[in-house]
Amino acid sequence: MADNDTPTSGGMKKELTLFNFFTIGFGAIIGTGWVLLVGDWMVLGGGPIPAMIAFAIGAIFLVPIGMCFGELTAAIPISGGIIEYVDRTFGRKMGFLTGWMLLLGNAPLCPWEAIAISTLLTDRFAEFPALAWLRSVRLYTIMGADVYLWPTLIALGFAVLVIFLNFRGAGAAAKLSSFLAKALLAGMILAMVISIATGSPSNALPVFSQVKHAAGGSATEATSLLGGIVAVLVMTPFFYAGFDTIPQQAEEASDNLDWKKFGLVPAIALLASGAFYLICIYSFGTIIDWHEFVRSSVPALAVLERINLFFYVAMLIIATLGPMGPMNSFFGASTRLMLAMGRKEMLPKSFAEIDPKSGAPKNGNIVMAVLTLVGPFLGRNMLVPLTNVASLGFIFACTMAACACMRLRKTEPDLPRPYEVNGGKAGIACAIAAGAIVIGLMVLPFSPAALNGVEWAITGGWVLIGILILALYGNKHAAADTHPSAGAAKA
Repeated sequence: MADNDTPTSGGMKKELTLFNFFTIGFGAIIGTGWVLLVGDWMVLGGGPIPAMIAFAIGAIFLVPIGMCFGELTAAIPISGGIIEYVDRTFGRKMGFLTGWMLLLGNAPLCPWEAIAISTLLTDRFAEFPALAWLRSVRLYTIMGADVYLWPTLIALGFAVLVIFLNFRGAGAAAKLSSFLAKALLAGMILAMVISIATGSPSNALPVFSQVKHAAGGSATEATSLLGGIVAVLVMTPFFYAGFDTIPQQAEEASDNLDWKKFGLVPAIALLASGAFYLICIYSFGTIIDWHEFVRSSVPALAVLERINLFFYVAMLIIATLGPMGPMNSFFGASTRLMLAMGRKEMLPKSFAEIDPKSGAPKNGNIVMAVLTLVGPFLGRNMLVPLTNVASLGFIFACTMAACACMRLRKTEPDLPRPYEVNGGKAGIACAIAAGAIVIGLMVLPFSPAALNGVEWAITGGWVLIGILILALYGNKHAAADTHPSAGAAKA
């Protein structure tokens, strides 16, 4: 049996810096949803202000969870560490379930981002007369969405670049994350400058109002400011998903990394992303009257096209590059989860194999490559139900990590912890409560944001597959094996 107890025994390259970890998390969180969906957030919440409040609350809710990840990772820095944290505190079955649900929250986002690139090429770039050929060859229609040849091939090219860099190892992938983080910041600055130059805060008023006929036939279902905030709030875990990718690659941290500072990186990435979202919503919500803003398809781009063609093209390019950030980060995080599950023989042992040259997980990379390359062929409507499902999987895993953090304080009080959650056990309790509240909003039948039938079917099917895998491999590995030593964490 492979020894999964020694973080450095797997041959993974140790080359990631604090800044690399920050850009991995920040790039995974931001992506391109802020361009494509900012109008939907306003419609759902009943205005820019309810949407901003919801995203601010969402960040505040998740910061304690980010700090829990920081404490756990600094103490036990191994790839796919969340499985180890839960396994050693609540047992093998819960460790598997947590990893399996986090995989549901991470892996589907790679093909989702590939679809986003294809969608932008089809809907926006093809509107330019010189690029009309992008829609010249329609392949087929799936779930009401047309799939065209050239946007599909170009999206595949972006996906192949991400796959290639991840096969080369974490260092190459981290360089892409760093570049994309800078591009996203440029997009935020561009939107902010245009808002200041041409907009007015009065365009974001009234604080709450219902919209009946927005783009795509969407409408505000909430009837009050509080209802609007809650409606957007339950979506925020999906748009903040990504900070968990930081600890998944902790085993590849450089040897001289300051683990005490590392503990703050997930929380800092969350707060930076929250600030990004708030500036984004405010900027686009004040350029013109927000009621008029949401009437256009992809309003963030439509309003810029009307104001200045140069700004529009610049933002369009940034928006098209944006999906590569989450694709890159979630690709790496998902393969590390599979690596951890392979080491513990929760998946076939072959998933624990590491390429000796690149230090990257071999079979995990292959699985994620296939999944990512399938994405552009599925059409934009195929993965829509996975949004809330991914949110549930993500927040469930995060809540379990917080519970593991609390339990380890009791069962292993002498575990070296270079970084500890601010506020001690009270801070950890806040993380557990925050996760439980969001889960409750998503699963309780009377909640306005409860999962629908299709989403429950997807969740139930995924859990059933997990149960079958656990039954197949559950007896092949003793849950009482020793665990990774915390000694690898250097204060």
